[in-house]
Amino acid sequence: MNLAPAGYDQDSSLASMVERETKLTIDETFRLPQLPGRPLSRRVFTSTYYDTPDHCLAHGQITLRYRLEGRLGVWQLKLPLAGSRREIELRDGAGAVPTVFSNALVAHLEGKRLVPVSTLRTWRTGIRVQAGGGAAADVVLDAVSVKMGDKIVQRFHELEIEWLTCNDDFVDRLVLTLRKAGARPHDGRPKLFRALSVSYGLAAPPAEDAPLRQLLRHYLVRQVEDLRRYDPGTRLGGEPEDLHLMRVAARRLRAVLRAANRVLDPQWADPLVSGLTWLGPLFGFARDLDVQVAYFQQEAARLGVRDRKPLERFVVHLREERRNAQRILAGEMKSARYLSFLSKLREAVYEPVVVESDCTLVDIAARQFKKLSKEIRRLPRSPSNADLHRVRIKTKHARYAAELAELSVGKSAARFAKAARRFQDVLGRHQDAVLAERYVREFVARLPGERAAFVAGLLVARAHQQREEVRDLFRSFWRRLKKRGKEAWR
Repeated sequence: MNLAPAGYDQDSSLASMVERETKLTIDETFRLPQLPGRPLSRRVFTSTYYDTPDHCLAHGQITLRYRLEGRLGVWQLKLPLAGSRREIELRDGAGAVPTVFSNALVAHLEGKRLVPVSTLRTWRTGIRVQAGGGAAADVVLDAVSVKMGDKIVQRFHELEIEWLTCNDDFVDRLVLTLRKAGARPHDGRPKLFRALSVSYGLAAPPAEDAPLRQLLRHYLVRQVEDLRRYDPGTRLGGEPEDLHLMRVAARRLRAVLRAANRVLDPQWADPLVSGLTWLGPLFGFARDLDVQVAYFQQEAARLGVRDRKPLERFVVHLREERRNAQRILAGEMKSARYLSFLSKLREAVYEPVVVESDCTLVDIAARQFKKLSKEIRRLPRSPSNADLHRVRIKTKHARYAAELAELSVGKSAARFAKAARRFQDVLGRHQDAVLAERYVREFVARLPGERAAFVAGLLVARAHQQREEVRDLFRSFWRRLKKRGKEAWR
């Protein structure tokens, strides 16, 4: 469902937040321009970073450190999260890496031990910038020295903007002001990556005329790395987006492996598809509860205080269900079956086994589009909810195949994929409404009474209106996607 994420409980000893920041490159001569706000207290901290000797965490865009500021120490695990970073803290003494973190990183460590790899000492000054509408950001200047053993091997300066509350206009204006003062674009690497000279981000795609096997390999590797990237956050809990992104990566992998069956050796591909099919329900139950929590929280916020109370009680029940689901999910992710499959999957996608075929990526994408078109032609005049859900699934398959073909044909495939996503989102609103009515039935069964029945009636009316709005839009969005399909796969 297309809902804002709703947090759920994680280990009570952990503190977690999603960090949104912009880095800029500066040198020691840079000075902050005049900015509206108040100065921040000067800070000095020493951060000891941990990784495997071959930098497994760094290659997964993960950092683990023990930060000491004065006499206060804290362990910090930073995980990538859809263009941002999730920071998870644990107040604990220095020494061995906390078990909760080493357990969360098991899919990346693969039996290797964590050791100190670098120590960074940072001197920080800055200002909390405040603008109209409540927009605020911390602009900080960091002077960093890097120690390897007993020697300082590197020094550098960096400017960070930590966005507290902001909008696009505030972001653009503040970055432009700092650029005019001499700050330069940054490659986005965290400090440790710069200190270790480790690359950050996805590998560059192969050339458009590269062999099909190489193009497939790039796409599949990217999805498997997403699975592994969001694995630690999913294990730790507390942020629904981790699980959502893991589930999407698994769906993409399964859909593309099936769509490319004409060019892949079935003895290589079929066991991978089978394992990914097993992952579906494993992720699905917990994810569905995340969606329900978000739905009822949003609906409660739209009601008056009196009408809100039954929904709030139901959300408490759902959160308890989600905690139970987290325990089950975390248990399965510790299993030998899960860890073995993830390792096997990662190894396999680096060496995909293709068969002799004149089939191209364009052919693969065109075939998925034809399947979608056929599904829509078969629709009755008034399609059922199940009919539209099947169309949505076919749209996803066509979109994922187009994303694969984009590596080969570029803009026409990208335009189709963009249109497919819009069509998928519209159909997603319809499925949201269908599921909402199902959730409301569960709500009424659990909390009977006149007030709950009245609130349920309101929710059902809203869901019905949303379904009807989507049905009015359906054909026009399909016409746009059909046009893009004919342009891309002619």
